[in-house]
Amino acid sequence: MASTAAVPEVALLSGNARPMPAIGMGMSKYLLVPETTRDAVLSAMEVGLRHSDTASLYGSERPLGEAVAEAVRRGLVASREEVFITSKLWCTQRHPHFVLPSLQESLHNLQLEYVDLYLIDLSVSLKPGPAVFPAKLEDAMPFVWREMEECHRLGIAKAVGVSNFTTSHLDKILALAIQYPYNSNGSLLLPLLLEVALRWIYEQGVSPIVRSFSKERLKQNLEIFCFFFLRGKP
Repeated sequence: MASTAAVPEVALLSGNARPMPAIGMGMSKYLLVPETTRDAVLSAMEVGLRHSDTASLYGSERPLGEAVAEAVRRGLVASREEVFITSKLWCTQRHPHFVLPSLQESLHNLQLEYVDLYLIDLSVSLKPGPAVFPAKLEDAMPFVWREMEECHRLGIAKAVGVSNFTTSHLDKILALAIQYPYNSNGSLLLPLLLEVALRWIYEQGVSPIVRSFSKERLKQNLEIFCFFFLRGKP
């Protein structure tokens, strides 16, 4: 059953991605079960969510892609173009010669021709190979932005950006960027009054990514567009 709440969309400042739905489903849980992940994404689409946020590190790209294909087959969405997919370049892939192959690998996992948004995750670079925690930083800021812009030029990333960057690192990219980077920052531990917190975040001009696999919770998340805060005179 689709949600009765219309989800607003946000136009990105650069690139040629479709407008981004103002709320999305986060998929950063570890030890994901593929079948559970796939079913959760289908549940999200049934209630009206059209934005999924994944990454190669999460291990959720393949079940997400399967869910998108199944949603099209079931008629939950008319086509892949109705779905907004974000994926990310992890720290161990943050080297110029790894950017394009990493996105191509993500697209292979997703079984898609493009992602709507591709982000550099964190403003540090780690040695290539399996992620090891605690991590040793190899360097602070490798020059990979031009390769991100190449992914956009090739049409396999409709928009590109960064995630969890400091202002100083973002300034370094802005100094050389042709494509203005979309900036995604921070994670929040939300209070019990979840809908109120999400509505407040939305009213600050931020598109929240909510990590939940519960269909009822996913539906409740969309209800933030059914109310607004009344503001008195100062």
